[in-house]
Amino acid sequence: MKIAKIETFLISGFLIVRITDENGIQGVGESCYWSYPKATLETLEVFKNELIGMEARNINHIWNFLWRYNSSFRSNSIGAAISSIDMALWDIKGKRLDAPVWDLLGGKVRSKVRAIALGINGNSPDEFAESAQKIKDQGFTALKVTPMPKNWPEYTYSKLLRISTDIVDAIRNQVGWDFDIGIEIHRNMKPAEAIVFCKEIEKYKPYFIEDPIVPDSVLSMANVSEKINLPLAVGERNVGVWEFKEYAEIVKPAFFKPDIAVAGGITGVKKISHIAESHHIKISPHNFQGPIATAACIALGVSSSAWDVQESIDEHLPPRRDITDEIIEIRNGWYYPSDKPGLGVNFNEDSVSKHPFVQVNYPPEIKDDGSIAIN
Repeated sequence: MKIAKIETFLISGFLIVRITDENGIQGVGESCYWSYPKATLETLEVFKNELIGMEARNINHIWNFLWRYNSSFRSNSIGAAISSIDMALWDIKGKRLDAPVWDLLGGKVRSKVRAIALGINGNSPDEFAESAQKIKDQGFTALKVTPMPKNWPEYTYSKLLRISTDIVDAIRNQVGWDFDIGIEIHRNMKPAEAIVFCKEIEKYKPYFIEDPIVPDSVLSMANVSEKINLPLAVGERNVGVWEFKEYAEIVKPAFFKPDIAVAGGITGVKKISHIAESHHIKISPHNFQGPIATAACIALGVSSSAWDVQESIDEHLPPRRDITDEIIEIRNGWYYPSDKPGLGVNFNEDSVSKHPFVQVNYPPEIKDDGSIAIN
């Protein structure tokens, strides 16, 4: 069952990989939306030459081979390339054996996965609260929010601290206590600021505080972790199991946030989930990707004891909805795994022409004095 063909497709800001084995079975994977798609595309071109003719069944061997290729260099584009290949190989394995991927991973430990909704925003506490209520009305029991106004670099420290706390207060008062609120700062605070902010919002009992500072230093994140009384979530920008091992041992977070499309695919995140389980850490994967990555997450989610809530963005809207023939079912705030072979979704090649590639860039915020807001 050797690898015969590897194809890549850019759709909007997404990079999709399709692998065909010598028997014509096809599997699909997805690379990280944030990992410079064209850089990942070039990395995949390098990997192609090595992978053609390799045994598609040997997923672990291929995963290790690619991580150690070219002297073990690491980057998000390399991680994203490996992740997409890994997903596609698991999809092939499931289709060849006529079994869903979750079955190949050991079967179900749960029948469904709770979703934590993304996408709430506003320019005032009241607008954030209204957006949160809409999420609750859809049947969700959890949401994740960045309680900061869009023009936050223009604020003084004390004003930003006040309005961010007011936003959390407004959301909690709106949705009540039978509802979980995850707080993400998007790495927009320095350690001292994050520590003060966490003390201010303790009374609202956030489900977690995610990436309060930039993940440049494990030791800096550990310093924050030691001084706050909130569950800390880390890892959406990290690549590979080794970084998560250090987080577990030094930072001691409550949640890991691996991105399945950058942290090594199904094989990589499965390894990360084992690290999490052995340290009593929950998995709540970062997932601002498309329906293929979501399908891979849910396959792991129903088969991993450490899995907790699954990030959810509306995949009923284009371009995400056009990428695959169907999407993983979500109903009343819960994801239900597919019983179809492989990942349970098939790539729609028509989506390439419907949604041409668009390079999306996110330059850092600039303060009034011209300096970068986060250093």
